Amino acid sequence: MDIIKPVRLKCGDEIRIIAPSDSLARVGGMEANLSAKRKLEDWGYQVSFGENVEEVDLQGSSAITSRVSDLHQAFADDHVKAILTVIGGTTSNELLPYLDYELIAQHPKIICGFSDFTALCNAITARTGIITYYGPAYATLKMHGQQGRYQDQYWRQVLGRNGSITLNSSKTWTSDAWYDDTITHDFQPNEWKVYNSGEVEGVTAGGNLNTLYLLQGTPYQPQLDDRIILGEFAEEGDWSEFSRILASLLQVAPHPRALILGRFPRESQMTEKRLLYILGKFPELKKIPVMYNVNFGHAQPIFTIPIGAELKVDTRKKELTIL
Repeated sequence: MDIIKPVRLKCGDEIRIIAPSDSLARVGGMEANLSAKRKLEDWGYQVSFGENVEEVDLQGSSAITSRVSDLHQAFADDHVKAILTVIGGTTSNELLPYLDYELIAQHPKIICGFSDFTALCNAITARTGIITYYGPAYATLKMHGQQGRYQDQYWRQVLGRNGSITLNSSKTWTSDAWYDDTITHDFQPNEWKVYNSGEVEGVTAGGNLNTLYLLQGTPYQPQLDDRIILGEFAEEGDWSEFSRILASLLQVAPHPRALILGRFPRESQMTEKRLLYILGKFPELKKIPVMYNVNFGHAQPIFTIPIGAELKVDTRKKELTIL
């Protein structure tokens, strides 16, 4: 299957906000997120919303038919140049059997989100060849200050610029309520760490490992072996659960090109000692480049990175270069 790179965003383009997992209502509704809309408009984009983004059910999501309709309309509308998810959640994999992948393939465009979006982006890339993007969602664009500057810089570069782009570490990180301006954020010095050294190029797959696990054995599972696997862990999981998820991943993909791990949120209680213990269990990880504490996932700030695209990993420089 040919790789399809969507057209880059440019000033004046329309961005459609949809809720393929949790509803906009779960993150405060339209009014609470207007600062994200204003930011996009200040950058020169037009912002529109799916018809059902504020529909909400008992699970904080909405009907499958509503979510599929909004996604299909966003892809079919040629005025829409990019699609941005509201936030993550737990239900995006429900949509996969009902999506019109032929329609999506005929209208390739940028689609970006993170967390539960892992199921959707990997399935779309696997079934259509369209590169998708793992990065900030609409609600997280409200972030400002030093976190917001790092996040916004890479979001705009990766979605709006052609050519190679090198991703580097942020100066600081935090794992707290980024959306609450009444608290004092606990910024800590940030550095990407190397478990096993190396330099390699390959195609990316992955995202949130808890969600990626849901695709195993389904028709929507991406190719994982011989891929650069991106893996991050959500707040809900205990650190010890990472061990068995990683074991399962390496049984599906016994020969990955590289493993890039996002920084673990504090709620997971992952420590460096625990992480190195888990990584040390698996002989294959001593044969490939492995980096951790990288800027994607559920600690802030995060970059934007493509799924299904060529990436160069250089552990000596501690850089990731989108090719």
